[in-house]
Amino acid sequence: MDTLKLVGASFVTAGALATAAAYYMTRPEPVPCIMDLNDQSSEVPGTDRARISKLCKDGKLMAYLTEDSRTLYSAFKRGARLSKNGPCLGWKPSPTEPYRWMSYDEVLEKAKNLGAGLIKLDLKPLNSTNIGIYSQNRPEYIIFEQAAFVYSMVVVPLYDTLGEKACNYIINQAEIKVVVCDTNKKVSNLLNRHSETPDLRVAVVMEEPSGEVLNLARTLGVSILTFSDVEKLGKENPHEINPPNPDDLSIICYTSGTTGLPKGALLTHQGVISIASACTRQLEPADVKIRPGDVLISYLPLAHSYETLLETYCYLHGASVGFFQGDVKKLMDDIKELKPTVFPTVPRLLNRFYDKVMAGVNSSIIKKCLFNFALQEKEKELQRNVIRKNSIWDQLMFKKVQEGLGGRCRLIVTGSAPLSPKVLAFLRCCVGCPILEGYGQTECHAIATLQIVGDPSVGNVGPPLVSNHIKLVDVPEMNYSAADNKGEVCIQGPSVFKGYLKDPEKTRESLDEEGWLHTGDIGEWTPFGCLKIIDRKKHIFKLAQGEYIAPEKIENIYIRSTLVAQMYVYGDSLRACLIGIVVPDPEALPKFAREKLHLNLPLKDLVTNPEIKNAILRDLLEVGKKSGLTSLEQVKDVYIYPKLFSVENGLLTPTFKAKRHELKKYFEPQLKEMYSKLS
Repeated sequence: MDTLKLVGASFVTAGALATAAAYYMTRPEPVPCIMDLNDQSSEVPGTDRARISKLCKDGKLMAYLTEDSRTLYSAFKRGARLSKNGPCLGWKPSPTEPYRWMSYDEVLEKAKNLGAGLIKLDLKPLNSTNIGIYSQNRPEYIIFEQAAFVYSMVVVPLYDTLGEKACNYIINQAEIKVVVCDTNKKVSNLLNRHSETPDLRVAVVMEEPSGEVLNLARTLGVSILTFSDVEKLGKENPHEINPPNPDDLSIICYTSGTTGLPKGALLTHQGVISIASACTRQLEPADVKIRPGDVLISYLPLAHSYETLLETYCYLHGASVGFFQGDVKKLMDDIKELKPTVFPTVPRLLNRFYDKVMAGVNSSIIKKCLFNFALQEKEKELQRNVIRKNSIWDQLMFKKVQEGLGGRCRLIVTGSAPLSPKVLAFLRCCVGCPILEGYGQTECHAIATLQIVGDPSVGNVGPPLVSNHIKLVDVPEMNYSAADNKGEVCIQGPSVFKGYLKDPEKTRESLDEEGWLHTGDIGEWTPFGCLKIIDRKKHIFKLAQGEYIAPEKIENIYIRSTLVAQMYVYGDSLRACLIGIVVPDPEALPKFAREKLHLNLPLKDLVTNPEIKNAILRDLLEVGKKSGLTSLEQVKDVYIYPKLFSVENGLLTPTFKAKRHELKKYFEPQLKEMYSKLS
């Protein structure tokens, strides 16, 4: 064993010397920063401490990039011109076939014909016409969107995780008469609920309709047409195009929320374009500027504003979008074949990626020592704004990680939920390209802040984009004051939505008279002018003694425990303490049980073991104490649940936020039992 340690130490030393030699021979250059990283935003004179990006010229917000790209339709045409009719949409016809590509002009021609076909089906080419789409990401989704935009119509996405009741509500509220579906199964779902959506009269399906679907539709008086049928109909009956204006609606994006029926956020062409243009302004000077030849992999739901924004950004610059096969289990195979240069992701995936890498590293003492040394060296480079993937450490330690993402990544963006600073710093070292975290929500067309390329800091979401102002507003009930640079995040600018469809009350709750969007998130300005999200205004409650509790803040602290994968903190206003539901880490807990408690049991048995429960509770309390939680903010009891909360089991929203109302209902027996024992 001593010999092994000696060899390992020698190997690490030799590697370090080799790295130093290579470093001083190559002298890597730092990434040029587009602004002073110590001064990324400033207060706008004459406002209530509103801040603006230092990239804004003459203190003015940016609404669009060029005059010829002010709508989603004209931006797509710009991409066709810049790419010289290059590849636009890619897909795999089958698992054994390579990716095929459709050019920009082909997409535009198909869209024009499809739109004309929809008009022939008696839809009006107006901005008051709403058409539903019920589909996974695929080329036809984009063709359909462009078909709507060519004629100023509005797209309304539907998705399974909304639930049947919510889907029916959307179809009725948005007065949808035509829905485009990707599969017979989804058409059947709609037809089986037709008595609740009587105005739905046409379903367009992307695959060949089944006999069962045709028969059912016939009895209900619903027309079934294929995608190609409608396209052919439009080709035979051309219609003069009616392009949208910037202020027109583009998408009604229903947000599932954590309780109640979904709200239809009214998104405009200007709103999406302003964000895509702002991202261009922020990324343009860096090597990560998107251009023809770049490829984005599309797998995050197009029904959400985040993916819509990312793809719009690519089309605006003539880049290509390749779609995954529709099966998350095959995603890594798709990535290896597609070799994307732009990789959009969410924290949940990055956390899994991190866990897999670390599991491999921890399998060997030598590998772990060498890997940690490599991380230290790469971290030093990041602090100097050096971002690269050609160092000796990249070749020795990180090459497999980079190849796992296709080997060509020049930009990774993450959003929708907070990412652990530890994971972000780790991945920035490993992947050899910028990983930028942004912040926003559907109501501001996806994002309102974005980190600067070359900024090595973690734990913040960057300065405001050049498309919006941001200010923090006092939240006295939570002791947050804008004078202390803390408060509710509010956003104003061309990127802010128009309101919620047919819901003036909810609109007034979100938009004030001056056009500020109140997000419900609590932010803090860093000394460098970046925004840091520290809390959530909503989902607060009082305990019996009158103290306000913000459960999401506590949950974000508790998941730092290595034994915990997910956490739900609950409190009752008639009770004096908090309790919680813990989903353990499926890899870390069994290992901990074997090594620390000498329990060699499967996960299903571990979660019912009293020793395990006590160990997890002790660890949570220790993590909470170190993070400054008060005794009132610490849970007094927990229930260990073996399955992850997910979109599929209805406990997370499609953007991976906890559905607190559903969690409370689901775990009501366990919550009652815990409180009964504590009383």
